[in-house]
Amino acid sequence: MSNIHQEVSLGASPAHVYQALVDAKRFTELTGAPATGESTEGAPFSVFGGHITGRHVELVPGKRIVQAWRAKTWPEGLYSIARFELQAEGAGTKVLFDHDGFPADMKEHLAKGWHSNYWEKLAGVA
Repeated sequence: MSNIHQEVSLGASPAHVYQALVDAKRFTELTGAPATGESTEGAPFSVFGGHITGRHVELVPGKRIVQAWRAKTWPEGLYSIARFELQAEGAGTKVLFDHDGFPADMKEHLAKGWHSNYWEKLAGVA
């Protein structure tokens, strides 16, 4: 298993970044990709039209999101852990992101995907 660590600065407040990541309607608005699910601890979620599914393991509004996260193409029962730590950085947010426990051959694909499908899309959060 492999891991990814990324740090990104976004122009929105931690509260807005948090909302964009856990609220299915807001995520869909920002990414243009269908998302479903409730923004409560323990609730299942789906993003990118069901290509990614998981469960919110820990939610601390404006501070931390921990998700059990999997791609549809992975072996049945295999979940990775995606952790978003949100820190105020001036008027914006520094996201400390760690993704662990995914298949090693997916590392490059996933690392690029977090940038293009999450960070670039979330740059528009207000």
